[in-house]
Amino acid sequence: MFIALGLLSALLYSAAAALLVRRVGTIALSVDSGMAARPAGILLLWGFGVALHSATLYTHIFTPEGMNLGLFHTLSVISWLAAAIVLASALTRPLEVLGVILLPFTAFTLILEILFGDRIFLSAPMEPGLMIHVITSLVAYSLLFIAAVQAALLSIQNRYLHNHHPGGYIRALPPLAAMESLLFHLIALGFLMLSLSLLTGFAFLQDLFGQHLAHKTILSIAAWCVFGTLLWGHWRFGWRGRTAARWTLGGFSALLLAYLGSKVVIEIILGR
Repeated sequence: MFIALGLLSALLYSAAAALLVRRVGTIALSVDSGMAARPAGILLLWGFGVALHSATLYTHIFTPEGMNLGLFHTLSVISWLAAAIVLASALTRPLEVLGVILLPFTAFTLILEILFGDRIFLSAPMEPGLMIHVITSLVAYSLLFIAAVQAALLSIQNRYLHNHHPGGYIRALPPLAAMESLLFHLIALGFLMLSLSLLTGFAFLQDLFGQHLAHKTILSIAAWCVFGTLLWGHWRFGWRGRTAARWTLGGFSALLLAYLGSKVVIEIILGR
């Protein structure tokens, strides 16, 4: 059941991504400016993919022995959350273009989970405080992952506009001001959740700089500082555009190293 649900969800994500790519190409070749009518069919495929993905995660993560939060399962959770958040936002705002990058990655994490998810790394039954830490961490990673995708598209959009090439694939993106506004909303929410994650980590983990967590903790604090500085710079000095995109990608890179680095070392190299 787990494999069937996962494969079907990955197929739906891939189909939605392919249709989005074709839609972007159609808009790029169109003589009319602006987005076409809302892609209800694509969003429906996307929604079914998210629903089946959630069922896949539930059947394999919540086990009688505890929560299975190994590397590939957690990557799948983060991508599922990101896909669900962007889908919900795309129902009211023209943000479905983010799916061109997000949906193939989500399908890829599902395949990894199917192929390598039998490596069991079960956590002990969690105290409420530790559960809050886990949830806020996952939500923070998901929001800042979306922000990184948004920053990459914003960087491309800025480069095209500065080179006086406003047509082509740039037609498929929302206006620059809307892209920047969304980016800072995502960063602010992600920064808040990352702050809660760090606070609950210090409060409920016995030794945050031990337990093979020192690497993760230091890089997470570094990412927190980067995003905090970016938000302060945006408020105080009006940082935006390329500057915002670079800081966002830098902060997410630190966060990615914090999570993947510790997971890969502990679970794959050390086999714990």
